Amino acid sequence: MSKDFAHLHVHTEYSLLDGFSRVKNLISRAKELNMSSVAITDHGCMFGVIDFYKEAKKQGIKPIIGCEVYTAPRSLRDKDPNYDKRQGHLILLAKNMDGYKNLIKMVSTSYVEGFYYKPRVDIDELKKYSDGIIALSACLAGDISQALMDRNYENAKNIALQYRDIFGEGNFYLEIQDHGLPEQKEVNAALVKLSKEINIPLVATNDIHYVNKEDSKIHDVLMCIQMGKTVNDPNRMRFGSDEFYLKSREEMEELFPYAPEAIDNTVKIAEMCNIEFDFNTIHLPKYDVPEGYTPDTYLRELCFKGLEERYDNPSQEIIDRLNYELGVIEKMGYVEYFLITWDFINFSKENNIMVGPGRGSAAGSIVAYTLKITDIDPIKYSLLFERFLNPERVSMPDIDIDFCYERREEVIDYVKRKYGEDHVAQIITFGTMGAKAAIRDVGRVLDIPYNKVDKIAKEIPFALGMTIDKALETNPTLRDLYQQDRETREVIDISKRIEGMLRHASTHAAGVVISKNPVDEYVPLYKHQDAITTQFTMTTLEELGLLKMDFLGLRTLTVIRDALNLIEKNHNRKIDFSKMDYDDPKVFELLSSGNTLGVFQLESAGMRVFMKQLKPDNFEDIVAGISLYRPGPMDSIPTYIEN
Repeated sequence: MSKDFAHLHVHTEYSLLDGFSRVKNLISRAKELNMSSVAITDHGCMFGVIDFYKEAKKQGIKPIIGCEVYTAPRSLRDKDPNYDKRQGHLILLAKNMDGYKNLIKMVSTSYVEGFYYKPRVDIDELKKYSDGIIALSACLAGDISQALMDRNYENAKNIALQYRDIFGEGNFYLEIQDHGLPEQKEVNAALVKLSKEINIPLVATNDIHYVNKEDSKIHDVLMCIQMGKTVNDPNRMRFGSDEFYLKSREEMEELFPYAPEAIDNTVKIAEMCNIEFDFNTIHLPKYDVPEGYTPDTYLRELCFKGLEERYDNPSQEIIDRLNYELGVIEKMGYVEYFLITWDFINFSKENNIMVGPGRGSAAGSIVAYTLKITDIDPIKYSLLFERFLNPERVSMPDIDIDFCYERREEVIDYVKRKYGEDHVAQIITFGTMGAKAAIRDVGRVLDIPYNKVDKIAKEIPFALGMTIDKALETNPTLRDLYQQDRETREVIDISKRIEGMLRHASTHAAGVVISKNPVDEYVPLYKHQDAITTQFTMTTLEELGLLKMDFLGLRTLTVIRDALNLIEKNHNRKIDFSKMDYDDPKVFELLSSGNTLGVFQLESAGMRVFMKQLKPDNFEDIVAGISLYRPGPMDSIPTYIEN
């Protein structure tokens, strides 16, 4: 008999405000207990699976990728409050990459089409995507347990047989759990009977919502934050015990002396689940080039045509630089990246949508300049191409593009039309609990008077990367409050535990992903209000080799557009920035006066003071000023001004 045990029903911090198992701590604890594998099965979502996978691999533990999906009572498209409000639960685990892809499809559909109170799948979806998946009957909220609690044994039996038919012999298990809840004793007895009668094996799980037993109080606070309740509210939802933690094999054996096979089946299931993610393949969409061209020859033609337009009689040095960059881009496999970017910027310019002149390291590329992706001459300003693309360090090129705030959506719509609606998605981002917000949330949940909580929160200094620990170190007033008042200490101690936890999901302001095949073949989708986003963040998408673009909506461009239109209308003058120099003394006088409200990147209070001291009198001074005004180099500002 194996001494190993695998937890297959686990909620991490990615079950937002319901899971208090931080991925790193969870895996460390499983390792401490000599477990060789552990699963992730967050509620309805797959937000955390890549982080979980990487952390498990790092700590030498086998990751099992899954999800606790919600099941619709009828079709996932039925949304009638009388029939469809209540959902069941079902644990799905991916056995292999086919299973993982099927899981992605189901979870995506549950949000995009099936969302009603919760993201839901139905029997048809389960049948369609059952290959490569192991299913467990879930907790008391599972359909089988619910039928047993309703004293409807025959219905429970029918559901169990239906699931076995869907997932196939050996891929469906009846899940027994014991958190000391009276209902579980009753349901477990019926599940054992059912298992013997219809020959569906049992598996023992613990519905993990936190890592250690003593974390149950913190988890309770998180639940109250989620529901907007206080701990003293008699009508709030609460867990019936403090047993929802990561238990050892020995603890699990004590709970289920009558079903030793249910303990061993956890390891059997874990051994069947084998997934390896690929972080080395790039999935660039295909760009259709005109007949008679390859992507390489088409890009070269566009660049050399642009070269003639950008430079009068370009020198050999400039031509060599262009050929060198094109060689690197071809070798690294990024030709289509540039064609895709050129295409939607070209669309914008042809449709009079204001596009920014370029920002970041992309301005160092003459390819970007000749394609009119950027408007900054890298030769004139001696900018380095290697800061943007370096053959020694293979990473996706990253071009941030500013668009007129009012018309940014038109560009995204164009991209959707060109590559297919299902090949384009916006990107998710997660809000985390900052130091001040954590204190306010915890104070409210503990029912502590608002003015007292407000006083504690206001003692947290405003600074980049500020944490509660840092605040206690640097602010003696806060330290005194902490040491002298029991209630304050409790608020701060709990806040420290939840600080940095994910609080909510929303849509990234700029990020858009464009993929070779439909997006939900690579990553699960999420629906936030009406926007369909990926369930993985920007950095994770890049690691998985997907093309991420930043479509930034910039109000300044909208203001510039309106100003240019007014100048043309009122003064009959058409302004073309590409034919202007940057040496107007009046502009530098204005900047040196600090009167820069409304000037992009020069309008913050600190920047206005800096401009008055710096007194820029040429373009390079402004470049230096913006470069210095950021954490790190900021300390050198006085020395720079003096020099």
